[in-house]
Amino acid sequence: MEPKSGIPLSKIKVVPLASESLGVRSMCTLIETPDTAVLLDAGVSLCPYRFNLPPHPIEFQTIQHLRKVIADAADKAAVTTISHYHFDHHTPSYEDWVVNWTAGDETARQIYQNKIVLAKNPKENINASQRQRAWMFQKTAGRYAKTVEAADGRTFTFGKTKLSFSEAVVHGAKDGMLGWVIMATVEHDNERLMFAPDVQGPMSIHTTELILAAKPALLMLGGPPLYLAGFRVEEAQLEQGLQNLERLVEAVPVVVLDHHVLRDEFWCSKLERVFVKAQKFEHTVLTAAEYAGQENVFLESKRRQLFQDHPVSGEFKQWMKTLTCKKIGKPPV
Repeated sequence: MEPKSGIPLSKIKVVPLASESLGVRSMCTLIETPDTAVLLDAGVSLCPYRFNLPPHPIEFQTIQHLRKVIADAADKAAVTTISHYHFDHHTPSYEDWVVNWTAGDETARQIYQNKIVLAKNPKENINASQRQRAWMFQKTAGRYAKTVEAADGRTFTFGKTKLSFSEAVVHGAKDGMLGWVIMATVEHDNERLMFAPDVQGPMSIHTTELILAAKPALLMLGGPPLYLAGFRVEEAQLEQGLQNLERLVEAVPVVVLDHHVLRDEFWCSKLERVFVKAQKFEHTVLTAAEYAGQENVFLESKRRQLFQDHPVSGEFKQWMKTLTCKKIGKPPV
């Protein structure tokens, strides 16, 4: 389906491929310009447990479908990016049927083979778990790439298209422990798109200033993790994220808001002040699905309802018992 009208880009085509509004954890997006095609953050995941429930068969069916969508998009792309090494932002090379829906090395090979991979620096501004994942990527899927380059703070040119990366910024709050990410800006013919995954609001004022300084016409943004309020994220940090988000929707004509924020079932009402601020300046805030002209599909936040409305088979219940085993088989979906 075609994106909604009124989008301030004509030479840069933006195709959301996977996201929370499309039913999975991801911000994977295909960007096409007259010079090149870039696959941003080619990862997709499910939450292994939410509300003390594993993913519902509908969630597994969705990730299976979107894995194919991403692989097909990779065939078009010359460049792939990795903003950081969480598995909903890059694809690992091991077999996993619960979180990542990966069949092993072949799944990653489909995405990265013969590609220019522009990735978060694996040695600087990186926490221990992501450093280990970056090392594993280089030893596995990275072997199939044409090149793998650290992109932090660098600009790459493809014809008249510039692909620029920010310095490493925090994954969330200033004092967060989740590591760092790099944001990407695509420019062509005076058009500018910015991709800011997992900045979680942004909760960082510094990150907000970097986005404002870039002056994008369209911003793809990972919103604040409202569902973790008072549990893993302090209320004051979320409030700062909402304040920063208000500044962004005031300045940026179109904000595609997705990812962590949509894991809260009541995200829309909790962001009412953000929508009011955008409307005041005649700006647009919408989800990735809405941008793509599709219906929102919020599966993780509605997992309890999925199990109530769509009872699982006896075979699936039997599979659920294997989740405590070291070797987990493919779910019967």
